[in-house]
Amino acid sequence: METKPDTIHVSATVKEEVNATHADLFVTVRGSSVVSGNEALKKAKEVSALVDELTRAGVAAEDVHLQGVYVETSSGVLLKSSSAAYRLRVRCGKLESLPELLDIVASQKNAALERIDWKYDEASARERGLASAMEAAKSKAEKVAAALGVKLLGVYQFNENAFDEESPMPFQPQMRMMKARQAEAESEPSLGMDIQHGKTIQVNVEIEYRVSGF
Repeated sequence: METKPDTIHVSATVKEEVNATHADLFVTVRGSSVVSGNEALKKAKEVSALVDELTRAGVAAEDVHLQGVYVETSSGVLLKSSSAAYRLRVRCGKLESLPELLDIVASQKNAALERIDWKYDEASARERGLASAMEAAKSKAEKVAAALGVKLLGVYQFNENAFDEESPMPFQPQMRMMKARQAEAESEPSLGMDIQHGKTIQVNVEIEYRVSGF
């Protein structure tokens, strides 16, 4: 039966702040007609109006996706007069243009911003966090070993885990829509809102080091 060597166990936690690199805007547009498929981006007039404004602002046509169409009927029967709710996903590749895109959505009477999905370069942040955590654990182990009068011989066991926490977003899309339209009616610039696009990646390591005999 193998005997476990003498070891010391240390752990370290590192937090890495990471900012969003781009974002997806999820928008619902209420249309007065029913058009299915990607044709809705051109033939549903309310959707087409929004898409035209977005493309004029620099959004590429391929960055506007129709995710679904919900048909609304009063009688339960699909009629020519039936209306529809179109769910769009709009990719904002340059975050500096985000305020302009939000204002465009807010200015459309039939459009509502449902949420923003932030996108991050998480892999790089986790790699940096892991490297920093391993260095911190090794430094701690060396100090513990010196205090105990033993030497580090190598790693016996290693465990790593990471998770991210999204900071709270003071984001109220419906409030923004209401303020923007009120400002438009008063011929004033649309009001801004606080938006957050950063989060924390936390990396934890637990390392068991083999040491010389106590």
